Amino acid sequence: MGSERRGARALPSLQRVDLWRSGGSIHGGLLWSRDGLNREGLALKLLFAGGTYRYRSAGVDVVGENALGAALPGWRLKHDRFEIVVYGGLDVQHHRLTPDDLGNRLRGTHFGLRGGADVWFEPTPLMMMAGSVSLSTIGGGYWTRAALGWRFYNVAWVGPEALALGDSTYRQFRVGLHATSFRTGPLEWSLGLGFVRDSDDRSGGYLRIGVLTRQ
Repeated sequence: MGSERRGARALPSLQRVDLWRSGGSIHGGLLWSRDGLNREGLALKLLFAGGTYRYRSAGVDVVGENALGAALPGWRLKHDRFEIVVYGGLDVQHHRLTPDDLGNRLRGTHFGLRGGADVWFEPTPLMMMAGSVSLSTIGGGYWTRAALGWRFYNVAWVGPEALALGDSTYRQFRVGLHATSFRTGPLEWSLGLGFVRDSDDRSGGYLRIGVLTRQ
């Protein structure tokens, strides 16, 4: 889960649905800061996720179901229009495979470490740059995103994005467009869509919808 926008207040919660032709996932989380999220200081990120995925092993299609939870203390640094949050902590994952793939070391329940960073920068009032990286010691898992955006009629940030994710046995690459921080009342929405290709030579479209709430 990366930064959805700059200047959030304390206790935001984020839910995100991510779909493509060979799988889907639901992500959720909370971000807390002792001094409020508009200031530098200690932060705590709690993540949870679940979903399904499909890959090929020895010529056979394997369907995986996974669940993830992470508790990640970190630190928020802010300067004018630049913000970065770095974090690290416990990562817990469970993977169930059908049919059971004995060669996949992700099968079963695992405990490991997760670390990463979220960056947001507004070089001008009309332009944003964002980047996120999340790395896990479980199976060499990684998730990265980079995005540019321009203010669209003061409604949302709109622009291109690129993502790379996977682990030691699987890789996926995405290129598309995003719209970030579109507000409806107390909710802030984000949308991403584009083209995806993976290391099993499958390609297609992806859709990501996120909603940010504050308490």
